Amino acid sequence: MNDATLIIMAAGIGSRFGGGVKQLEQVGPDGELIMDYSICDALKAGFNRVVFIIRRDLEQDFREMIGDRISRMVPVEYVYQSLDFLPRGFKVPLGRKKPWGTAQAVLCCRGVVREPFSVINADDYYGRQAFEKIYAYLLTPHKYPVPYDMCMAGFILKNTLSENGGVTRGVCTVDAEGFLRAVAETPDVRMNERGEILHGAGDARRLSPDDYVSMNMWGAYPEFIDCLEERFIRFLEGLTGEEKERREFLLPVVVDQLLREKRARVKVLETRDRWFGVTYRQDRELVAEALRGLIAEGMYGDGMTGVRRG
Repeated sequence: MNDATLIIMAAGIGSRFGGGVKQLEQVGPDGELIMDYSICDALKAGFNRVVFIIRRDLEQDFREMIGDRISRMVPVEYVYQSLDFLPRGFKVPLGRKKPWGTAQAVLCCRGVVREPFSVINADDYYGRQAFEKIYAYLLTPHKYPVPYDMCMAGFILKNTLSENGGVTRGVCTVDAEGFLRAVAETPDVRMNERGEILHGAGDARRLSPDDYVSMNMWGAYPEFIDCLEERFIRFLEGLTGEEKERREFLLPVVVDQLLREKRARVKVLETRDRWFGVTYRQDRELVAEALRGLIAEGMYGDGMTGVRRG
């Protein structure tokens, strides 16, 4: 069997986006969302099921804007991320309003996803090459002496920046065989007027434009989801003071921990496709323009019907 599931994380509200639900921003010529294009690319690559991670209060709008339409193309399921989705014995800390993060989102899929999967952000465009490479990797047997066999789309840093402000990127260290050694969440990454890529305020540090970065596009197997509950317990037990109100349980951090413990092996699958997404409200028109260019090149059909045909 060649079953593989695409998990789409769509539960968050982007604060930098201006308070709107950026995952539901229409960017295509006939009102398509970025997710439409990701689903089109995933289905072409071979994925045959979609699981949406959403908030319950967005469910009606979400179904109307994309879910019901996609369910006519491919089997669809929903899981719900919430603050109170916690291991036994834990309660939501007083004052906590932020979601628990991307690793908790994937943990919500436990028991629902029982086959190889790729997980992506709803508001990011990844390009077809990454889906093809991850699907091929997931459906190829590997025998690594570690519990967790994984892969990751390795984007090139210079292809992932926003013209409208700093972004957070998972900057990767990769060995000579193409395996991930470490991933560091790096905030405020931006390009200056001289074309240098910097991060941090004040005495900013320079990054190589050709560094590999993680854009939260991972490939893994169900046992990785199982391990997240134990990791979530560790995360919650380690929170102190104000961390209880704002710190997040993030996929790149979990993966980095597993790498350090030599419990995971993550193949970095290079993609030269350009990433784009709606981090800031001003990004919307840039994304729409980029999609119009891809449609003109014949990558996608013109309008919603074209996306449906894939």
